[in-house]
Amino acid sequence: MRAARLIKMVLLLQARPSMTGPELAQELEVSERTVARDVLSLSEAGVPVYADRGRSGGYRLIGGYRTRLTGLGRSEAEALFLSGVPSALREMGLADAASAARLKVSAALLPELRDAATGAAQRFHLDAPAWYQEPRTPALLPAVAGAVWDDRRITARYLRKDIEVERQLEPYGLVLKAGVWYLAARAQGDFRVYRVDRFTAVEVPDGGEGGAEGPTGGGGRFIRDEAFDLPAFWAERAAQFARSLLREEVVVRLSARGVRRLPHVTERAAAEEAIDAARSGDGPDALGRLTVRLAVESAEVAYAQLLGLGPEGEVLHPPALRERFAAAARRTAALYA
Repeated sequence: MRAARLIKMVLLLQARPSMTGPELAQELEVSERTVARDVLSLSEAGVPVYADRGRSGGYRLIGGYRTRLTGLGRSEAEALFLSGVPSALREMGLADAASAARLKVSAALLPELRDAATGAAQRFHLDAPAWYQEPRTPALLPAVAGAVWDDRRITARYLRKDIEVERQLEPYGLVLKAGVWYLAARAQGDFRVYRVDRFTAVEVPDGGEGGAEGPTGGGGRFIRDEAFDLPAFWAERAAQFARSLLREEVVVRLSARGVRRLPHVTERAAAEEAIDAARSGDGPDALGRLTVRLAVESAEVAYAQLLGLGPEGEVLHPPALRERFAAAARRTAALYA
């Protein structure tokens, strides 16, 4: 623990011209007295740390000293690639590894380039959770993330329609979608998707356990299918999920403006498919209106979505939904009479 702290102190001083005692204490999460003792230890070990006295004084390295302790560890290198999603790093328990990796990279840069990381962070930021939702970190996410990083099988219990089920899983990857964590895992030879917040227990075998050597690996590890592509798999499953929700169909006649607005008020892919099919079929009528057959989740959802079209869309079918829109139009007209 202390050795790691001493290395971090050297890297901090290598990355900056000078740092005060309080600044080092804050970065290292220790007291100023501990900082002073650590500086003395570094000096005794031959690291040229110099202390400037006075109100504006601090600690600095002299003589152009450069440490070779800038090599990235595996976990640090992996975490560095996720640095654009700081909330994800914190939730997976990788914030410390990412911090160490960024520090090592900064220490290896030329002095005139060391502000690059800060400059980028001040200009670009990815906020993953959706609006109007309070993101909640699943308690078991760090354990699942650790198994994903290390290619370890897990025994997971999770809720499926209020019934707790136990499965042996090979965790391949994690996806953060609108503030919700999903696990892509292989179970019984098939790849599936699980919501991490529905896991009630996760057991990860340690390095010395987990079954005999075999085609899936030993010591609790499994052999990854190198052909597995997480982004492609997720895109395919997300599209399948979106299509699976669209179980009903409505017929809508749209003005030219309604055609442009439809993808913004309903499921975009379904709207674009409906518009393309209508254009390649009968096409617009004499008044420029396009009649589309739109896949929707339900009549209730369609009512809420298509209200956003206002007078730019006319529901033709089903009759019950058409009458509901007619009644809404009469009530709206009465408000503005």
